[in-house]
Amino acid sequence: MRLTSKIFNSPPKTDGDFFLAMKKILGFKPKNTEIFKRAFLHRSMNIKDEEGNPKNYERLEFLGDAMLGTIISKHLYNEVPGGDEGYLTKMRSKIVSRKHLNELGKDLGLLEHVESRIPKSHFGDNIHGNVFEALVGAIYLDRGYSYCERFIYDRVINPYVDIEQLEGKVISYKSLVIEWCQKQKKPFNYEVYEDTGNDEYKHFAVKLTIGNKIMAKARATSKKKAEEKASKRAYFALQSRIDVS
Repeated sequence: MRLTSKIFNSPPKTDGDFFLAMKKILGFKPKNTEIFKRAFLHRSMNIKDEEGNPKNYERLEFLGDAMLGTIISKHLYNEVPGGDEGYLTKMRSKIVSRKHLNELGKDLGLLEHVESRIPKSHFGDNIHGNVFEALVGAIYLDRGYSYCERFIYDRVINPYVDIEQLEGKVISYKSLVIEWCQKQKKPFNYEVYEDTGNDEYKHFAVKLTIGNKIMAKARATSKKKAEEKASKRAYFALQSRIDVS
């Protein structure tokens, strides 16, 4: 009777590889693999459910983002009893920063499971973090809060969250530079323009002026990245005067 039960409860052979891959990533068995399959469906597949609703990972990503924020907030609340709201919010932002989530998604090799009509080489880094959040959302729907919390502790908090290290980690040089300029009542300007270089991909250049002085220049594949890069260079040029606490 037990043997029969095991046979009928085993995932179908067509789902076997996916089931085993998820089990390895999660650290436990998924109950409903269909939920997890949706966590890897890119919108370019243009799949709809029986009611005509789009079927992709974006709604799970929304849910996973909320679960990550809740569980990380609870951890920080318990670990840092003296931290005020501003401190806790800043620390949470460092843990769930897009860069960190992208790294987590890469470490788990999530991209190889993504189904898309777009070549994977064309995706930017954010696909890794987006799918990681979708995976968290799928865990919550499939197994509930306790398993979701367990996964986040195993994959995020225990291996990566060091309160003392995070206290000194800068998540946005642009925010630091702007905050300093506003405190010092210094005018600043990010002049962004398309870089007409010979690169395969379009680049943007940025010139950061503080007061009447050009503090830094940088170029990158997006305006946001170019601004952050220039801000980082300006930050180090002004480091003795900027308070990062």
